[in-house]
Amino acid sequence: MDKEITKKYSNGEVTVVWKPSMCIHSAICFNGLPGVFDPRKRPWITAEGGTTQEIIAQVNKCPSGALSYYHNSEMTNPAIDIETIVEVSANGPLLVYGNIKIKDAQGNETIKNKVTALCRCGQSANKPYCDGNHRKVGFEG
Repeated sequence: MDKEITKKYSNGEVTVVWKPSMCIHSAICFNGLPGVFDPRKRPWITAEGGTTQEIIAQVNKCPSGALSYYHNSEMTNPAIDIETIVEVSANGPLLVYGNIKIKDAQGNETIKNKVTALCRCGQSANKPYCDGNHRKVGFEG
């Protein structure tokens, strides 16, 4: 099994956490805050390119949960105290907002919060999570 990659980028106040295997390449981060998120640059996240408030607001819009953050003073990413909501995205993943526990085929459990994108097309290489392959295969639904 491949090791899950996690990358972290900090502006001193807040740390952005990126898990590439969860990314569905919606480009919401890049289109919303290009001074911080620019896939043409390496590294592609420059946390110093925006204010802490701008970064938090943009990360909260990530539909897959590939981007998250924590305040450096807290050093934690606590669960959110909200109702769990499931939304079907047009021609894309099933979006689950809120706290959920996912158990894989081997019985391993993972706790997710904020937004989790689950595959609906059946073509993800990272099941049960969406990896953006629905675009490549022309999934409609």
